[in-house]
This record gives sequence, structure tokens and C-alpha cells, in this order.
Amino acid sequence: MELKLDLHVHSVYSPDSFNSIDEINRRIKEQGFDGYALADHDTIKGLDEAHEKSGDLVFVPAMEVSARRAHVLVLDPTEVVPTGLGLAVTVDLIHDQGAMAILAHPYGLPRSWPQMDQVKAANLDAIEVANSAQFPYEFICDLNQKLADRLGLPVTGGSDSHLPETIGRAYTIVESESAGYLDVIKAIKLGRTRVGGSHTRFGEWFAKNFMKRLS
Repeated sequence: MELKLDLHVHSVYSPDSFNSIDEINRRIKEQGFDGYALADHDTIKGLDEAHEKSGDLVFVPAMEVSARRAHVLVLDPTEVVPTGLGLAVTVDLIHDQGAMAILAHPYGLPRSWPQMDQVKAANLDAIEVANSAQFPYEFICDLNQKLADRLGLPVTGGSDSHLPETIGRAYTIVESESAGYLDVIKAIKLGRTRVGGSHTRFGEWFAKNFMKRLS
């Protein structure tokens, strides 16, 4: 079955996000998506609430880990991974808990720009190619795709949303055996994905950063 998922959404459990769990679920349904992954910064505190409220949506538990010079999306985490470690060590810790490691927005300056030797040394499972918060969007998507091709890794996409208006802006189409999140993760690992979407508009980016300073 074909599922349309936003695999990178932040909630109020991230210090720089203004998305409530209820708002995320509402926006995902309004746009006709099948589900999403909640990937808050360095925490899994929101996963239970999101799972309970997701209803008939496909819910993929996730987390975004702040490694050194890179961010890593963790699918199906069971515990928090320490921040500030090297990329390879971070990925090893993710795999130790049986979770999946996706390099988030590889060329997303100023947030990340990992060196190629670091990326090659890390046993990554996939590359996030489409991320609506990266700029210029098409150019960076192309760089990310070339990285995925060079490493022979599957691709994913997500909005990296911190505001309700940007939820679903970028996404992943997954060809999965079922709507169960473990089958979704399995399909991603097997490369049964394609990505799409568009960029966060400047006004939305400005609003997020302005609101962050006020909070």
C-alpha cells in the first residue's frame, strides 16, 4: 500500500516549536496525509501523547538527535541518545537500541554540513533528501539526493515543521506492506520510498524565529 507521510515534525516538546500534538494531527488529516513521525529535538517525551491521540493515522515514533556537525532522525527510539557526539558514534548508539538512523537535512546550513569522511564512516540507514526548511530548496534537495546516490542509501522527506502552517510541506511516499509503523520503517530501509514537497516561505521562517525570541 502507498502511504503519504511527513517524517519530520516537531511539537511543543521541542523548545523551538509551536505545534501542539492536537494541531499536528488536525493538519495532517486536513491535507489528506496518512500519517507522520514526531521527531522532537533530543527527547521522546511527546511520543506517548502523540501515539494516544493519533487515532487512525499512521504514527511513527521518532526523535531528532543533535550530533556533532550533524542531526540524525531516529525512527522507533526507545531511549534518548546523548547529544554532541560524533556522527558514527551517534549512529552506533541508535542501532544499539534497534532503531533506524536517517541523516537529517545533510546540507542544511547553518544547522549541519557534515564532512564526507564522517558520513562514510557512519553506518546510516537513509538520507533525508526533502526538507522544507532548507534553502534554496531545490538546490539543496539535489545535493542531498546526490549524497544518497553516492552512498547507495534510501531517501526520506519531511517538513521539519515548527509551525502549524508548514506541517506536511515536504513528505515521503512509502510503499509499505501495511499501515503498521514497523512495516513502514522496514519499507524505508528497503528503499521503497520517493519524496516531494516545497520550501518553507521566508515569512514563515521569520515568524518562527521571531516567536522563538519572544518565548
